[in-house]
Amino acid sequence: MGEHHGHSHGLGTVTATGKHRRRLLIVFLITISVVLIQVAGALLSGSLALLADAGHMLSDAAGVSIALFAAWIAARPATNRRTYGYQRAEVLAALANAVLLIVIAVVIFVEAVRRLGSEPDVDTGLMLPFAVVGGLANLISLLVLHAGRKESLNVRGAYLEVLGDLLGSAAVVVSAVVIMTTGYQQADTWASFLIALMIAPRAWSLLREVIDVLLEATPQGVDVGMIRNHIVSVDGVSDAHDIHIWTITSGVPVFSAHVVVEEEHLTPDGLDTVLDRLTRCLSSHFDTEHCTFQLEPASHAVHEGQQHA
Repeated sequence: MGEHHGHSHGLGTVTATGKHRRRLLIVFLITISVVLIQVAGALLSGSLALLADAGHMLSDAAGVSIALFAAWIAARPATNRRTYGYQRAEVLAALANAVLLIVIAVVIFVEAVRRLGSEPDVDTGLMLPFAVVGGLANLISLLVLHAGRKESLNVRGAYLEVLGDLLGSAAVVVSAVVIMTTGYQQADTWASFLIALMIAPRAWSLLREVIDVLLEATPQGVDVGMIRNHIVSVDGVSDAHDIHIWTITSGVPVFSAHVVVEEEHLTPDGLDTVLDRLTRCLSSHFDTEHCTFQLEPASHAVHEGQQHA
């Protein structure tokens, strides 16, 4: 009676990132356009802050392009060799995005330190309008990504990056105003420091989420003890153990458990009934379409104890 009985509804081919692919494409086109505009503005005005903001936006464009590629490859069907398909590609893309953010932050910080000992000559007449254009573009991108930020790691990563870009553009605008009104040219350098400091915590937050997925940690907000209590409360169930909950990629949680069934329910019809009850119970307390239950009699625990000894 130690067979695997389970309801598996399969892993759909549309991931959380795939659902928002059009949003990501729109943001990519906006971002890469603004990067070109801001690089030109930085070269013409001599502003490191504007160049830092352009560099940050370039990392965003790269991150979004990686996410778009990952969404495409994640839609490929599962095979006998890769039974979960390529859905983890989205997580690897988010990892690459986080690392890229860290690199950009370090480069900006180092360049800002180098410029502290000099007196930059910044043309604020050019710097200010380019910064405003960048800020408006970031605001539009933020609105585009807002709906999908809670569903996908990659969309969330892009959303956080654009939010940081918006704050970075605001810092550039403020530094331009300070230089125009006071003549303090180092305001540009301090704005660059601020942009680097804004990037770092967002990169760490995204990296931590990616590591949780790769280590197959229990999804945030999921109480394993509570789910076990609900399973045990199902009529016909006396115990549950070896409960595992993890995430393949954003929006694709997976659940498995060994469930001890009472003796009077150890018939084909009884097991089917218990399995249907378990599936309904789990779907009402944990949002997943892919769950596996091993239904077993109490005596099977002895065999499992021997296997794990």
